[in-house]
Amino acid sequence: MSGIYEQGLQKNAANHAPLSPLSFIERSATIYPERLAIIHGALRQTWAQTYARCRRLASALQKAGIGVGDTVAVMLPNTPPMVEAHFGVPMVGAVLNSLNTRLDPEAIAFMLNHGEAKVVIVDPEFAPVMKKALAMALAEMPRKILVIDALDDLFTGDSESLGSQSYEQFLAGGDPEFVWRMPSDEWVAICLNYTSGTTGNPKGVVYHHRGAAINAISNILEWDMPKHPVYLWTLPMFHCNGWCFPWTVAARAGINVCLRRVEAKAIFDAMRDYGVTHYCGAPIVQSLLINAPDEMKEGVPAGIKTMVAGAAPPAAMIEGMEKMGFDLTHVYGLTEVYGPAAVCVKHEDWDSLDIGERARLNARQGVRYHLQAAVSVLDPHTMQAVPADGETMGEIMFKGNITMKGYLKNEKATQEAFAGGWFHSGDLAVMYPDGYVKIKDRSKDIIISGGENISSIEVEDVLYRHPAVLAAAVVAKPDPKWGETPCAFLEIKPGSTVSPEEIVAHCKQHLAGFKVPRAVVFGELPKTSTGKIQKFELRKRAGSATAIDV
Repeated sequence: MSGIYEQGLQKNAANHAPLSPLSFIERSATIYPERLAIIHGALRQTWAQTYARCRRLASALQKAGIGVGDTVAVMLPNTPPMVEAHFGVPMVGAVLNSLNTRLDPEAIAFMLNHGEAKVVIVDPEFAPVMKKALAMALAEMPRKILVIDALDDLFTGDSESLGSQSYEQFLAGGDPEFVWRMPSDEWVAICLNYTSGTTGNPKGVVYHHRGAAINAISNILEWDMPKHPVYLWTLPMFHCNGWCFPWTVAARAGINVCLRRVEAKAIFDAMRDYGVTHYCGAPIVQSLLINAPDEMKEGVPAGIKTMVAGAAPPAAMIEGMEKMGFDLTHVYGLTEVYGPAAVCVKHEDWDSLDIGERARLNARQGVRYHLQAAVSVLDPHTMQAVPADGETMGEIMFKGNITMKGYLKNEKATQEAFAGGWFHSGDLAVMYPDGYVKIKDRSKDIIISGGENISSIEVEDVLYRHPAVLAAAVVAKPDPKWGETPCAFLEIKPGSTVSPEEIVAHCKQHLAGFKVPRAVVFGELPKTSTGKIQKFELRKRAGSATAIDV
């Protein structure tokens, strides 16, 4: 029986509207039409201009026969067309598939066919790989794909035209006053992202309008982001749709400072020239800035806020950020939860602690985003919460609106991911008494040595404390006696020298004997396009690594 507050009180057009990040650009273009929206080289584009261009894109797509549920793929760096695609594509009800620009043609071809792309917008830098990918895709699934060339004055390399028209020509055929409509249901798909799977084909993660809007707003809340931020695009927009920041920046009527390449000089120049206030980056990007020459950092504004995700920030990173006057926030998430959906909220009383203790506290993955329903550490078998003792391991799980619809055309994987009413991250972690989560390892990255579990992350944390270490990764090395032992792969800072024996001696000061690496390998670490270290590649190498007498 319904209560008195339900009698005759129904949802209607006046009191209920679907959530969508598309409303953000409309509002900013209406209220702040002359404020800058995009900086790219010599280009200065206002919010009114950007909104009109997004509507042109939507109109042109509709004229090309694109509608609700159709896939539009883009192979673009962080350029204005990439920002515009995040609005123009869903304005016509289509689904945006941002392709990873560093993948091989085979992987791209799989994605084009699995997502059934009908349109592809291509930057000239990626024409060679896209040409091969399109040929492979069409050989396997013959159909018509509309290819559009997104030319860019800042690209100085050789280019080949793949499409029948340029992006600007395509937009010229669209209507800047195009009447677009909000989705009829906020549950409908807005984006398709592919996981960087290490085995088999990647899975297609589907986002909905509701989740995109809610995570964009949560980004604002986690950062206390004011109106008109100046956001620098170092994070690839193809990665979880730039953690939903194209929509976040629109909601705050900020400036998108586009950057084709992630290079220390270009980043510091942009920070000085445009008064950058915010940027996001993987640990490798933060390390790039910290280890840049001091003269390159001169005149950089103080107080720039930065988010880091991926590996937990070691003490050296936190110290390096503070030295530059940057404010570092550690976030955590996965493609399946729209990028970051948890944050290590800092407390004022942490400021008085020494750098080592602050690093320990900031290294935790933290607590749920404002608008995520829950993040917890559960026993994956019983689905019960583990004790909040900082020691008992379980699996990090999420639930709430900032969680994918599921995996495209993969019902089995979707059901497994949502078993028990939670999204299973695959990350092993502990819960602390203060409710903060800390990853101990990916389930596949735990090293079992002589029956003892060794967290590779714990060993990596110690390795990062060595002043010569730039990047560290620890994987299991097969061992005839112990089954497995830790094997450390290290990148050393330029100008530094260190021996394997010195690394082992350093680890012995901080770790139990069985956790100390039995092999140390120096060299550049293989990384994904988003800066994550590819441990599956290192596992292949670990077997041939020379053991050290520990």
